[in-house]
Amino acid sequence: MKVNNVELDVVAGNSKQFPDSDLIEIAFIGKSNVGKSSLINSLINRKALARTSSKPGKTQTINFYNVESKFYFVDLPGYGYAKVSKKERERWGKFIEQYLYTRKQLKLMVLLIDIRHQPGQNDRLMYDWIVYQGFEPLIIATKMDKLKRSQVNQSVQLIKNTLNANTENIIPFSAVTKQGRDEIWQYIEQLYVQ
Repeated sequence: MKVNNVELDVVAGNSKQFPDSDLIEIAFIGKSNVGKSSLINSLINRKALARTSSKPGKTQTINFYNVESKFYFVDLPGYGYAKVSKKERERWGKFIEQYLYTRKQLKLMVLLIDIRHQPGQNDRLMYDWIVYQGFEPLIIATKMDKLKRSQVNQSVQLIKNTLNANTENIIPFSAVTKQGRDEIWQYIEQLYVQ
């Protein structure tokens, strides 16, 4: 998809700030520092509209990016980050749950998993929750450029087996080389873009 117009429409710190809109929402979820913001920047051809950081836990709000006035990319705070207080983690958890449970506009959940590591307990819980809610997630195996080409298929299979994922929707992706970007857009476009 050719993307010319993208705006950060809403930075929500609580559910009252969610946009009042009928636009379809595509949510990006994953561990802290897995590359959600980098993926969004790559998809929308921007270097830094979605703020990235080498420090986990940077995204603490739910950010709504209006893409061509057709849909929202929704950047959710990462889960599993240990260096914030337990109280803060619980607050983020409740906030994310509130979004996931209440948004009728939410049509696709994109679950990001670091291709270099076996999915952890939080990843498995999130995958199971997404499926339980009736979604078929698109799984993006990020940081593909950190592996040798010969390791990619094996790592994708490990993700699939660990999640017990009954899906072919796993796309390896690199924010550095942009490999996988076109496949992700193809998936989104065939389902949601008119």
